[in-house]
Amino acid sequence: MSLTKTSFEKIYRDEEDVKTKERMLLVLNVVYQGKTSAHVATDLHRNRAWACVWLKRYEKEGLEGLKDKPRTGRPSELSEEDICSIKTTLKESNHGWATKQVEELIIKKSGIKYHYTHIYRILRKWGFKQKVPRKIHVNTASKEEKEAFKKRPNRYLWISSKSKSKSSSRKVSL
Repeated sequence: MSLTKTSFEKIYRDEEDVKTKERMLLVLNVVYQGKTSAHVATDLHRNRAWACVWLKRYEKEGLEGLKDKPRTGRPSELSEEDICSIKTTLKESNHGWATKQVEELIIKKSGIKYHYTHIYRILRKWGFKQKVPRKIHVNTASKEEKEAFKKRPNRYLWISSKSKSKSSSRKVSL
């Protein structure tokens, strides 16, 4: 199906995916405005090979060729039964789980050992969130604690300065 320039521009304006929109801009400039692919690629801060790949996909598949295709990724080592039993165990408990505890639970149920960072990813994928926030919050101290922490007026720092004739020390107030 061949699109007119105005219909293609309307589809371009309605597109929400940034990468697809960039590819559509390439097609719009090359196919509908007659510019060379090398110049358009340079304007988009891309190389010519990138432009050629997406123009070929557009010629072959149309607008669907400009969209990213789904990627399957590496299959999980956990079986569906193991995933269900681990998830139900985590959901039924009334307390939070540490990553180490979840790691031990996965090893106990399935015999598979994951790195702790991957356990974070798995838990996020399953819809779990951290229950106990880490100590990264800035404004947790009270006003009194903040005032007590501020610099006190009678604190001094001794700075020694060396000169050619003698070395002397002086007191500097903070």
